[in-house]
Amino acid sequence: MFATRFAPSPTGRLHLGHAFSALTAWSAAKAADGRFVLRIEDTDFTRCRPEYEAGIHEDLAWLGLDWETPVRRQSEHRPAYDAALETLRGQGVLYRCFRTRKELMALAGAAPHGDDPADAQAFRGGPASPDEEAERLARGEAFAWRLSLGAAEDRLGGFDRLTWTEEGLEPGLRRAAPQTLGDMVVGRKDIGAGYVVASVVDDAAQGMSHIVRGVDLAPVTSVQRVLQALLDLPTPIYRHHRLILGPDGRRLAKRDQAATLTDLRERGVTAAQVKAQLGFPSP
Repeated sequence: MFATRFAPSPTGRLHLGHAFSALTAWSAAKAADGRFVLRIEDTDFTRCRPEYEAGIHEDLAWLGLDWETPVRRQSEHRPAYDAALETLRGQGVLYRCFRTRKELMALAGAAPHGDDPADAQAFRGGPASPDEEAERLARGEAFAWRLSLGAAEDRLGGFDRLTWTEEGLEPGLRRAAPQTLGDMVVGRKDIGAGYVVASVVDDAAQGMSHIVRGVDLAPVTSVQRVLQALLDLPTPIYRHHRLILGPDGRRLAKRDQAATLTDLRERGVTAAQVKAQLGFPSP
């Protein structure tokens, strides 16, 4: 059965970009007489807020969407994600990285882009020496778990066989090229397993046949495909869609204080008007 999901993080109110993605996924499920799942990706408990989670439900209901219940909240399934992280550690494909975000930005010669997975800086490093690592751990320093592409490639016998079907903007067979994102962060000392691990675990657990999401997340698919192979998880079909851009030509983002659906409601804009603007006219 066709099954897809909308999986926002409750770190702010939804904007038009979120509405477009949710409507695209929901419409695809309805057209296929399939399943539509709402998933709350609240792995980062330092930034997620209950009021934002409540706002997600309010905004989607206002748009006229319905979804399966109960809603899966990632904060309630941490053992599953940490078990996956432990499996990866046992395979020898993770290492601790003690570099701060500021240090990484300086190495990349660029300013921070925010918290989106697709904005991750390509980084190829490696573990600290055993003595240095022991000293840093003894001092209680923060660290991130990074996926070593070199170790993963060796374990999998290369990335060439890792493919998936793309049905979105550029349909066809895609082959994994995780090198563009480097040794991506897949967990942190303070929060455990992160988005990229939790999402592939959940997609398998919830039987997702299709992943419908913005094209800005397309690069992350390669890393997720590597994780699926390492964790022996199924590979869904991916369907990446266009982005909703602001007046400046940039994609809408929470960090830029993009107008939220709440803002639009308070200005008297109706759900039917929002859907028509996004290309989803009401029946």
